Amino acid sequence: MTQGEVETVTWGTAEAGWRVSSVAYSRAIALLHQFGLTMAKVLESRDVVLSPTLAKPPVPLGLLRLTQELATWGHEVGAFSPYTALYNVTGQPSMSVPLSWSGEGLPIGVMFSGRFGEDALLFRLGRQLEKAQPRKDRKPKI
Repeated sequence: MTQGEVETVTWGTAEAGWRVSSVAYSRAIALLHQFGLTMAKVLESRDVVLSPTLAKPPVPLGLLRLTQELATWGHEVGAFSPYTALYNVTGQPSMSVPLSWSGEGLPIGVMFSGRFGEDALLFRLGRQLEKAQPRKDRKPKI
């Protein structure tokens, strides 16, 4: 892979990864596993965790581009989507359900996250939510 073959963010992420030692990488993986175990313990006594999907309404097209500088992209993504990363790294299943709409007519997601391996619970919950508030005919304004 060369710099000209990939987007700026992809290249910057690869460069950052090349600077990480094998020891630091192993420690990071162990820390992520600890997060997963902590989340598994938290969820033992809960069916689901409810949280926002995003920190703000949908952003304009083009705001998040893989052609941006890595630091700018990271800042924008972190400000827009701080809630999903925890579940991405710990392996808990999650779903985002558009239960509300912004004043501009864009969907606002609510995230439900469950216990590791219990994806079916989220599918059942999603079905119940769809029956209670059908969304199949709702489309965002363009």
